[in-house]
Amino acid sequence: MKLTLFAMCLELAIGSTAMAAPRSVAIGSEGASPPWNAIGEDGQLAGFDIDVGKDLCRRANLDCRFVAQDWDGIIPALTVGKFDAIMSGMAITEKRKKSIAFSQPYAGGFNQIVLRKDLQVAPMDTAAKLDLTDIDAAKKSTLATIRLALSGKTLGVLRSSNSEVVLNELVGTAASIRSYDSQDNLQLDLAAGRIDGGLADYFTWKAFLDGPDGADAAFYGPELSGGPWGPGVGIGLRQSDKDLVAVFDKAIGEAKADGTLRRLSLQWFGLDVSPNQ
Repeated sequence: MKLTLFAMCLELAIGSTAMAAPRSVAIGSEGASPPWNAIGEDGQLAGFDIDVGKDLCRRANLDCRFVAQDWDGIIPALTVGKFDAIMSGMAITEKRKKSIAFSQPYAGGFNQIVLRKDLQVAPMDTAAKLDLTDIDAAKKSTLATIRLALSGKTLGVLRSSNSEVVLNELVGTAASIRSYDSQDNLQLDLAAGRIDGGLADYFTWKAFLDGPDGADAAFYGPELSGGPWGPGVGIGLRQSDKDLVAVFDKAIGEAKADGTLRRLSLQWFGLDVSPNQ
């Protein structure tokens, strides 16, 4: 049976509309690590991760919604299908790549130690940078100085984070380490004097230190990056979703090329944390 010209056009139009229909994607984010992500006054997720996610979804013709998820359960929730992607300031690491896939980086960043101001520790240059990817003699000496300063202290860190890995490797049994379910609870204990300091993302710390609760604490030691933290922050995806990885990679490349990632990082961090390459 031959199709009339009208029927053929209608079929083509319907097919074109179906192809153009946006794919629904749920994105998980912690909502407790500002300015990367937080719960806004309206009860909705907000922050750098969220704004970048919205931009990428627009470029990729994806219909995205954001889902709040505690950090220590965020990868299991992805793998069982609670959502389709993670945008939560998550560093791309070899350990995580054993269970999930990653997009190319959409941001960089670094971590830093914070200590209470009333502790008697030898000062260190907080503007110095220490990449843990390759440890030479000079870096070993710096790490030994940090370990000595932290010895005997009680330090907090976010559970299941790369900072937890680094802190345990750095101080071993020389300090007491407490792992927290959220950065907020870590900071509450630091403000109350129940711990002496901790290790976390620089920008998350800065939001705390700039407020009244962080008045008695300050950054200590160099900016830490590389090593267990990997090459940067990426979107976590199921290993089976190779097509979605490709879609987000393309969108990130476009957002990097036209300066959107730089603009959003300056808006949220006051610094350019967009990928270098």
